Amino acid sequence: MLEDNAIIDLFWARSEDAISQMKLKYDRYCFQIAWNILYNNEDSDECVNDTCLQTWNAIPPQKPCILKSFIGKITRNIALNRYEEHHAQKRGGGQVSLCLDELSELLAGEEHPERIVESMAITQCLNTFLEELGQDERLVFMKRYWYMYSIDEICSQMGFGQSKVKMMLSRTRDKLKIRLEKEELL
Repeated sequence: MLEDNAIIDLFWARSEDAISQMKLKYDRYCFQIAWNILYNNEDSDECVNDTCLQTWNAIPPQKPCILKSFIGKITRNIALNRYEEHHAQKRGGGQVSLCLDELSELLAGEEHPERIVESMAITQCLNTFLEELGQDERLVFMKRYWYMYSIDEICSQMGFGQSKVKMMLSRTRDKLKIRLEKEELL
């Protein structure tokens, strides 16, 4: 399996091997991101394929520092757009809506809480905030709000009880709200 830099070099050389190498290394990763949002195999597969096309179109001119994060973000955005198109609450078990509802408590008056990560100032604040969290807090927060895992899935993966995960998420959201208010981003 090629290193990320080699895969990026293949994209820059416009080699079709770039797509096959990316799929070999990150297909399951992208599928999992899409699945956690859509809960549908066919739609998740289409998101992975769309990720390949968008990555092909984005590199070049972009040259990502971290390929995994770059394609993860592309997949997530594609899946969220597909979720909005299909009004997938019934099909997706409501995890996306639940996650966004939890975050919307921080964003009173925002029409689209899923757009929070698109603001550069908020993104910078979030990155700093996440770096300051303990490892377990950061993992639980990211699993819930980036990967859109259910509480039960997080409990299973982390070996924590439901009440602990819910309390961690609540306290982390409270800390984030204080940080956003302090930075005057709320």
